Amino acid sequence: QVQLVESGGGLVQTGGSLRLSCAASGRTFSTYNMGWFRQAPGKEREFVAAITWIESRTYYTDSVKGRFTLSRDNAKNTVYLQMNSLKAEDTAVYYCAASSGVVGSRLRDYDYWGQGTQVTVSS
Repeated sequence: QVQLVESGGGLVQTGGSLRLSCAASGRTFSTYNMGWFRQAPGKEREFVAAITWIESRTYYTDSVKGRFTLSRDNAKNTVYLQMNSLKAEDTAVYYCAASSGVVGSRLRDYDYWGQGTQVTVSS
């Protein structure tokens, strides 16, 4: 069982930055692939980024490449999503997720989910 708690969301102006954190419980955190998804009002939840537990390989959706950076600190059971050059279209609730299997971009690839943290980018 893994419990995930996101933090770091808030209100920021266009072009600003935020760093989201996802703290995980459980001694096996280091063996989970981790992902971030987001859901804007009236839209489906969509993949943002993922990081593998082996070698911390990262994957990003095209719209955030070059702006977002995903990292993990296994000693702290935490993953970080650094978001720079934020745009109004990045406004959404951001969810952290953990996968004991594949590192994927589909919701069903992930076994555990956090409650989400709101990110609002004002223009």
